[in-house]
Amino acid sequence: MSPYSSRDLTHDLRRLGVAAGDTLFVHSSFKSLGPVEGGAESVIQALETAIGPQGLLLMPSFNLVKWELRAETWDIENTPSTVGWITEQFRRLPGVYRSDHYSHSVAARGKGAKAFVGGHLRQEGYGSHWDRRPWGKTFGLHSPMYRAYQAGGKLLMLGVDYYTSTYVHLVEAMYWRTLRARSRDKERQPGFPALDRVKLGAFWEGSRGPRRGKVGDAECRLFGIRGYVDTLLAEVERNPKPYLR
Repeated sequence: MSPYSSRDLTHDLRRLGVAAGDTLFVHSSFKSLGPVEGGAESVIQALETAIGPQGLLLMPSFNLVKWELRAETWDIENTPSTVGWITEQFRRLPGVYRSDHYSHSVAARGKGAKAFVGGHLRQEGYGSHWDRRPWGKTFGLHSPMYRAYQAGGKLLMLGVDYYTSTYVHLVEAMYWRTLRARSRDKERQPGFPALDRVKLGAFWEGSRGPRRGKVGDAECRLFGIRGYVDTLLAEVERNPKPYLR
């Protein structure tokens, strides 16, 4: 079989529903695509061609080494992304900006990229158990993931399953605020909830759900971030027991 070209991948992305001007957050598995002419950089080129010059491409560039080592190993310029080959290649490209968070940084290139990832040291918004000073709220109001939610961004799951869906952590942070607001015991507040990403993914698939299709050989899902987060949050607030780990 001939390797997929960047043009082939762009065609598949557009057929899936990636459109010019999109704010696109991508979870990815490079090997799921099959053979690609030009490697990971061709995949990035296809993504950027699909969203065009007015679009914004976002990828996780997380530092998910052992918990106790994350802060001491963090260097915004040099710490590698631990969440896939495409994300690490993207992080290193010219014109890519990275948010300053020791654990859950996000990389961006495109329209307004620098400003979009520039607020991750701020303290406003939803708390989580990843929050650690001097870094800001991991999923707070100025975090790139929350900003993509606010901006009506799309989530592309490129050859990965719901176990990779970090946006469930935003649902957890929002749900934690709800739990604390409901609690009558102000001295013993509820702990940060851990939700089952796979079970929530199955619920999502059975509700509004994603668009599905292939990019190269990769089975992919594409959906709006706001609809996903809001639907999961409403379900967890209504019926938490099946999803709590």
